[in-house]
Amino acid sequence: MTRIFVSDLHLGAIEEPQFQRFAELLEVEARSASGIYLLGDLTEVWVGDDDDGPLALALHEVLGRAARRCPVYLMHGNRDFLIGKQFADRTGVKLIDDPFLLDSDTLLAHGDAFCVDDTEYQIARRTLRSPEWQAGILARSLDERRAFARGLREQSQSTNANKAENIMDVSTTEVAAVIRAHKANRLIHGHTHRPGQHSSSWGTRYVLGSWERCGWLIRWTPPSQPRLECFPLTGHYGT
Repeated sequence: MTRIFVSDLHLGAIEEPQFQRFAELLEVEARSASGIYLLGDLTEVWVGDDDDGPLALALHEVLGRAARRCPVYLMHGNRDFLIGKQFADRTGVKLIDDPFLLDSDTLLAHGDAFCVDDTEYQIARRTLRSPEWQAGILARSLDERRAFARGLREQSQSTNANKAENIMDVSTTEVAAVIRAHKANRLIHGHTHRPGQHSSSWGTRYVLGSWERCGWLIRWTPPSQPRLECFPLTGHYGT
């Protein structure tokens, strides 16, 4: 009954160690896991399910192979929110909502919706997640979407560089409100790139790390508590 949770891989190219270790993680963990949960920002950008680039094609292969062995669940993040039904059908992954209630007491989330102090980001998030905006962008050519994604990424990097660190973290008040609304006592999320475990009056919040200097996952085998793990991006996964 072991479950594996990862987020914020920000995959950009198949030559990068992040992709290589992710492919190995899927190969190893799918042999025995009861579920693998990808909690957003699987890729640095996703321009649509018709993407025919090397990374998109490789993801179809490695995710499809893993999904034939165990359930693989995918939640949208703030980079890959255009992943859609076509990709899910082709790979066999199951798209899940954000937030998603697991086992009636554990809430899964990407985490960006909790960063309510960053009002500028939340306004942009509502626009980018709207069906109207997404339909408009997907109506453009693949080359146009790729160019737009590059520009959006550059703008995001410039904007975030000038923001106070605290407003890009979750609001604990917002987290508590959402947790109580779902009657949960455990939260697993990513997005903030601040891995750790935090105890609160309502329960425990587990934060996944970004795959930068190392890879991060949460391994959960009930009745034990979830365990945050990091592993090197050099060498092979699990060795």
